[in-house]
This record gives sequence, structure tokens and C-alpha cells, in this order.
Amino acid sequence: MPQQPTADSHTLSPQLEANAGPLTNFEVFDFLRSKGASKDPTRVLVPVTPSEFKVYDYLVESAACNQTRNIINEFLEKSKKFKLAKAEILNIINIRPSSLVEVDSIIEQCDTRFQEEELQELVDLVIEVLPPLPNQPNAAEEVNEDVQGATERMDGEGIKGVNDEKADDEPMTELMG
Repeated sequence: MPQQPTADSHTLSPQLEANAGPLTNFEVFDFLRSKGASKDPTRVLVPVTPSEFKVYDYLVESAACNQTRNIINEFLEKSKKFKLAKAEILNIINIRPSSLVEVDSIIEQCDTRFQEEELQELVDLVIEVLPPLPNQPNAAEEVNEDVQGATERMDGEGIKGVNDEKADDEPMTELMG
């Protein structure tokens, strides 16, 4: 079985070439921005096809919109020790897995190649280096928002809104029928 190429020598190139091979979502997103996809709200003035606008719309909601060349190059450098295949690196950058289950579905023969501690280290690296998806708070912000929201709903005697509404006198069968 041939050895899979690793990402050891792969760095993010600043310019795209025709048929350059697999690209990260960031590289495609950056290319579409350079063509003007982000600057034309009417979508008629720039040389971007409708299908390219659809790709741009998808990528603007993905992790690619928060990534930079420096971030990806930092991840590539720090992930060398895992000796991942280029396709695995590409998928990790594009998907930004944040749990062991997600990483397991990306890495081929994950259980035989890595110990659980190594995989957790990879997940931690992804969380540390690659930015979160748009509109997705990091774990610390999420906990703070949950605590703050629960505190605001409390009023000395219980939680506001619970059992405050009077029940309708109509039976459920009349409503459904």
C-alpha cells in the first residue's frame, strides 16, 4: 500500500494556480473575495458567476471566514508532529473538529494510529489555533452566557415565566380536532 503524503512540506501559498490541487475552504474564500464577491451586494458588477456567489455564501458561514494565512500556517507547523495526510489536514482545517468523535471521522485508521491522549492534544490544538465558526461562542463565553441568563430569570421565589400563564379551559382534543 503506498504511503500517504504528509503535510510536512505543505504551506499555504499566497497565489492560486490553475489546477493547483485540493484547496482549503479559506483559499477558495480568499480567492472569491479577491474577485470582488464580498464587494458587490447587487451581484452584477463583479466578474463572479452565480455558482461562485453560492460558494461564497456558503463559505461566509463557515470557519473559513475567520481564518487567515498566518493561522493556517501556524496550524500546519504545529500539527506536523501528528504526521497526518494532506487530505486529513485539509479536512481538519475546513471542518474545524472540536471533539474526539469529529476527529475520529476525519482521520483514517484513527484508533490504530493514535492514542486517545494524542487525539485530545490534536483537538486542543484545533481549538487553540483555528478560529471558531461564525456566531459560535467559545466554550468560556457560552458558559458565562448560560449563567448570566439563568441569573436574570431568577426572582427570589423561583424562575420567572414558569407557571405564570393560566391554563386554557379548552381540552387538547378540541384544539387538535
